[in-house]
Amino acid sequence: MKRITIVSIFLILFIVCKALAQTNNIKVTNINELNSAIKNSNPGDNIVLANGVWKDVEIKFYGKGTKEKPITLTAEAQGKVSIEGVSNLKIGGSYLIVKNLYFKNGHTPTKNVIQFKIDNNRIANNCTVTQCVIEEFTQPDRDVSDHWVEFWGRHNEFSNNYLTGKSNFGPTIMIRLEGNENIYNYHKIINNHFGPRPRKGGPHGETIQLGDSGTSMTPSHTLVANNFFDRCNGEIEIISSKSNFNEFRNNVFFESEGSLVLRHGNYAIIDGNVFIGNDNSKFIGGIRVINTGHWITNNYFYKINGEAFRSALAVMNGIPKSPLNRYNQVTDVVVAHNSFIDCKSPWQFSVGSNVSQSDVLPATEIRSARPERVEIANNLIYNNVADTFPIVNYDKVDGVNFNNNIINNENNGEVKPEGLITKTVSITKKSHNLFVPNENMKDVYMGFDFETITKDLFGNDRTTNNSIGAIVNPVKENAVLIDKSKFGTSWFNPEKAKAKSKTINVSTSEELISKLKEANSGDIISLNKGTFKLNSSLVIDKAISIVSKNKKSQLVFSSQNTAFEMHPKGYLTLKNVVLTGNKSQNTFNTLDKNMSKAYNLHLDNVEIKNFMSVLEVSKGSFADSITVANSVIKNCERGFMLNKEKNDGGDYNAEFVTITNTTFDGIQEVVLDYYRGGYDESTIGGNLTLKNNTFTNSGKAEKDQILIKNRGIVNVEFANNTFKNNPVKVIAILWGEKGQEPGENTIINSGNIEVVQNLELKLMY
Repeated sequence: MKRITIVSIFLILFIVCKALAQTNNIKVTNINELNSAIKNSNPGDNIVLANGVWKDVEIKFYGKGTKEKPITLTAEAQGKVSIEGVSNLKIGGSYLIVKNLYFKNGHTPTKNVIQFKIDNNRIANNCTVTQCVIEEFTQPDRDVSDHWVEFWGRHNEFSNNYLTGKSNFGPTIMIRLEGNENIYNYHKIINNHFGPRPRKGGPHGETIQLGDSGTSMTPSHTLVANNFFDRCNGEIEIISSKSNFNEFRNNVFFESEGSLVLRHGNYAIIDGNVFIGNDNSKFIGGIRVINTGHWITNNYFYKINGEAFRSALAVMNGIPKSPLNRYNQVTDVVVAHNSFIDCKSPWQFSVGSNVSQSDVLPATEIRSARPERVEIANNLIYNNVADTFPIVNYDKVDGVNFNNNIINNENNGEVKPEGLITKTVSITKKSHNLFVPNENMKDVYMGFDFETITKDLFGNDRTTNNSIGAIVNPVKENAVLIDKSKFGTSWFNPEKAKAKSKTINVSTSEELISKLKEANSGDIISLNKGTFKLNSSLVIDKAISIVSKNKKSQLVFSSQNTAFEMHPKGYLTLKNVVLTGNKSQNTFNTLDKNMSKAYNLHLDNVEIKNFMSVLEVSKGSFADSITVANSVIKNCERGFMLNKEKNDGGDYNAEFVTITNTTFDGIQEVVLDYYRGGYDESTIGGNLTLKNNTFTNSGKAEKDQILIKNRGIVNVEFANNTFKNNPVKVIAILWGEKGQEPGENTIINSGNIEVVQNLELKLMY
């Protein structure tokens, strides 16, 4: 036995040494050496980028490796090679591997950061990108479109990567299907960590898009599996499937404001995915269904509280004889063995039904085709606090069959199918967010082809021991719903340590200017008592708070254009201060261009007086949140001008605008102009809260005779405000179809609040 063991060891060492001898390591230190190494590469070569910053490089990696001897492009050491500046990577050929590259501090000069294609003659097949990071490698202009990763060819793989921070127009990953060489592609997007994608404030912010409407009837067969979607909030479609025969397996969607959407194309499989929401957001969704032949099985939904397009399960109405780019009818879909835990009204049918809008939409836009031949079976709905309206219907639900679904409380909704059975269910919390029935519910419905559902969420066998819901007992005692270590790279830690903030006391204008420049993100500048005279703008390019130490300090501005210049990632909090202008400048301005990332503005107990506009923004700029509380704004020409996205493409300049307990007095023109144009449902659509405010003597010079403009903003709360002596015809126009209605407001000599049921908007498609 010893001799056999020794022989085996020598044999293994011989094979390893032979393999190493066949690997040709080629270290390169600049782009010319790299290009030469690529040009002369052979199967088995390992091209190694020297540690350091590779800036302004456009890499074309091509060659013909083999399955046994691929050609590899890699970093000398993981995390030590960064691709920066105006740079990108194109891959063309076969059996090529790219690994361990770090894209940061820049953007692509073309339409892609990584593209599985160099040109039409050099398309990638059987190529892999793995263990790479793309971090905030976003365009300076948010309106410029690109894709961070673009797939062409066949059998390509994107695995164990980390991507985060794309803030500009366009999906993070795009599958292209134009041409026969790109269909039946069997691509794999697996084991990746998709870090936070910020809200975009408009459409075209998907994390993954598989095809487009023009190629939506072509077969793709792309596998998206074992990925972690971590607060991917770009738009309503986290994944937009627009091709046939795609599979989505075992992914985790964590607090992501959107859904996995079967937008176009047919015959998708959605199996074993986890959707995690929370109690704080109504924008976190689950699965939205359009088209035909999909199987949705073994998925777990927890605290999904979205409505309509963002509900846990949204089954849409279609357009009769729909064109490719709109909504096809839902037919022949199976939804079986899923668990909905503590979700609000998880099943919503005929979502998007819009017959009531026929007076403002053409017939080709009316979604009146109800779902047909849809099977809803063996699902579990469990709520710790009873939700007696588990089903929401926007039209008749006559094409849906319900069989052996279990709910643990009464169903008081309009739709009461026999196949939704109220039953006492005992649940145990196994681990964080994981709740499992204590006993299997074995009376399952066996529909056509249901015998093909052989595994549960955790891969347990269903063929001999089946149950209602996504999980079959027994479940391992150490089972966890989310294991972050399974996703992304092995070398990059996305959890960045936050620097401890410090408080900086200032007493003079000179100190304020210098300390603001020196401060780190998160610091607090504390103003000592007095007046600070400033003849230049204060640049806000980090998270900073400016507060008065005791009594309100005064900042008096004689700067020409603006008091505060808001830059990308400029998060400004002002508290207990007085801001005074000289009528020639604005209080806050964004940059005219290159607002690549969002800014935030928060005012608390602030007095603003004698300015032109309070806030003027540029096209392409975007604020994630603007809050004004307990403040006074007076003697200004205009208020908050969030109105530069006038292309009617669904874009808007701020996501959340919240104004409470604030007085506006002597604003000559409009107090707020918050605009979103275009008939679009791919976004949150803007959020406006106006509560407990007072508006007096404002609007005198407003040519449209409207005090507050909120055209196209979807979510509006408007209540408990006082309007007195405002010489306008209209205070505001609310959108009835979106549920907007005036609360209890006091109106004296100030026009009226109008409600328009169906708002006419420009069609985008």
